[in-house]
Amino acid sequence: MNPIEGHLPVRSPLHDILAPTGIAVVGASSDPTKRGYKAMVGLIKDGFRGDIYPVNPKADMILGIKAWPSIAELPGQPELALICTPAASVPGLVAECGRRGIKGAVILASGFAETGGEGVELEREMMRQAEAHGVRIIGPNTSGVFNLHHRLNLLALDNVKPGDVGIVSQSGNMLLSLALEAQHNGQVGFSTYVGPGNQSDIGFNDYLRYLGEDEYTRVATLYVEGFRDGRKFLEVARDVTAMKPVVVYKSGSTEAGQKAASSHTGALAGSYAMTVDLLRQAGVSVVQHSDEILPVAEGLGLLQKARGKRVAVISDGGGQATIASDRLAEAGLTLAELGEETRQKLRDVLFPQASTVNPVDVAGSTDANPSLLATCMEIVAADDNVDSVFLVGMFGGYSIRFAESLLGDEMRGAEAMVDLSKATDKPLVIYSLYTPIKPPALRRLHEAGLPIYASIEHAVRVLTALGERGDYLQLAESFPREPALAPKPELVELFARARHEGRDLLEYEAKRLLREHGIEVPREVVARSEAELVAAAATFGDTPLAMKVVSKDILHKSDAGGVKLNLVGEATLRRARDEILASCRAYDARAEIDGVLVAPMAKKGVEVIVGVIRDPIFGPVLMFGLGGIFVEILEDVAFRAIPLSRHDARSMVQQIKARKVLDGARGEPAVDKEALVELLLTVSRIADAYPELSELDLNPVIVNADGYAVVDARVIVEREAANAAKEPAA
Repeated sequence: MNPIEGHLPVRSPLHDILAPTGIAVVGASSDPTKRGYKAMVGLIKDGFRGDIYPVNPKADMILGIKAWPSIAELPGQPELALICTPAASVPGLVAECGRRGIKGAVILASGFAETGGEGVELEREMMRQAEAHGVRIIGPNTSGVFNLHHRLNLLALDNVKPGDVGIVSQSGNMLLSLALEAQHNGQVGFSTYVGPGNQSDIGFNDYLRYLGEDEYTRVATLYVEGFRDGRKFLEVARDVTAMKPVVVYKSGSTEAGQKAASSHTGALAGSYAMTVDLLRQAGVSVVQHSDEILPVAEGLGLLQKARGKRVAVISDGGGQATIASDRLAEAGLTLAELGEETRQKLRDVLFPQASTVNPVDVAGSTDANPSLLATCMEIVAADDNVDSVFLVGMFGGYSIRFAESLLGDEMRGAEAMVDLSKATDKPLVIYSLYTPIKPPALRRLHEAGLPIYASIEHAVRVLTALGERGDYLQLAESFPREPALAPKPELVELFARARHEGRDLLEYEAKRLLREHGIEVPREVVARSEAELVAAAATFGDTPLAMKVVSKDILHKSDAGGVKLNLVGEATLRRARDEILASCRAYDARAEIDGVLVAPMAKKGVEVIVGVIRDPIFGPVLMFGLGGIFVEILEDVAFRAIPLSRHDARSMVQQIKARKVLDGARGEPAVDKEALVELLLTVSRIADAYPELSELDLNPVIVNADGYAVVDARVIVEREAANAAKEPAA
């Protein structure tokens, strides 16, 4: 096992709990249908090296081990208790554990908060006892725990081997699926598994920190249905991904019911897409399909990272080379441009009809000499333009397809590939159509630590994760977080006044907030009276103007008929104001109207949206995408947790599908992307500096070659006194 560099700032308290020297099995049983029996079998069969203390008041011996009538009467000092008894007994047993000095308890029983009603109060009582007596809780409603390197197998799972894949899964069936898949794979093993259950105490961030520190874990793998404290998880993930890979499969979009509808940003936040963006921002490898979990975990555990996303493909079949190239392009990887020296070396060893342009097609050169594929891999791996090497085809099956006499040459080729993997830091990933039958050459490669896949798509997903991780590690060092912004007292007072009055910031107040922190906002005039309207007309002269209603009660101005555009001259302004007031009063007769806002029309450009939401799970989040009235329909947006780095801001601009519009479409000039990046960074810093800001929408912002113009600004004020933004349980 290669050493993994890095460290976490605080040692996890879970080491004693998940690698105990002694365990009490409360509810241990000789009945094979009981969980207390299965746990005892798992401990005994796997040869747990510590002390086992069965607790059962009705038995003297259980499976040949002395039993004890209660936790209080145990002779030794176990660090962990497995509680297999019904839910109603749990609070009292947790208190007993604490009095006995037991540090952690795994609670298998269901019937707690997940059932509602009395279960909620029962879980609260359990936690009151746990906190009062210093006991950490895994669960309740958990599938259990194993730590195979310490021979702790409380699930009594058969045929799972110790290895370097750590797993935390909210689904016991998902663990079983991965265990069966690993058994079929033959080479994948596990370090630690935990079912977090209700996360009443220990949550995903705690388990991830432990796996980050665990010397036996090279890749942390999580199946997540809902985070309890998403912001804390992101903080821990940034620490852990700097040391080792983290793979997450996030099911569903369980936060959807929590999203607000008070702004465009609020309507889009809380989505699955937002969760994925935030996880990737922290360096997590997110898999979209459940059958990718183990292949990606295995590949990252073995290979850790690639320097970048340039892949050299070597194939013994043109069709599969084409498929591989298509999948690589779709995944955002690039075919490496091989140097002339590399191509000449390939020409020297391959038939004349072979293609030495990436993807390399050996065109029959290896039919009688399959070890030549290893030579080709060595040649391209030496090219500085190559970050990883992808072998595609039928290696391992030449002796089956053509002649048994080729087996020796295939084995020599396999040994050469093993030697190459040790000599280069570039990942070698292999797809073979013979993988399912595990021929000798592929078995040798797999046993030596090279990932072998039966699916081109799985192999490409692994290459993608390796490239993304390599890019992330390089960029994380290059782009530190931006310096914090100091809140201005007069703006803090503005928020306090709005909150006291039970309203949000008016548009001109929102734009003042932006302007005073360096964001370019067009000059504008608030006209509350006839005289102020006349003055506005004189101020702007013949410049085409936009007019909007100013009202704390009208959030969506266009829906209320509260917007007029391309107005020129005093008479036109008067008429537009009268129409706006009449329309808004018809829309909401009780609305309090504070006048109209008059500003020059923005120059032609691309409409984008910049928004902020304080998500109940992940805290403050910034959104960017194509703007206007269709933002919620197209949902072409990117999310990042606040505060942003400069790389975060640039990656948001590059992520949206409509980025070609920003680059200039149909002869239009490209927009000023750096100005857009600065806008995103400043908005992030404003949101970080003013916790009273609950939501923000800048929609639209008109971006062009000369910069941008914030046409509309909405700031929703936190109604309660701002606090440290604690996220509720998911």
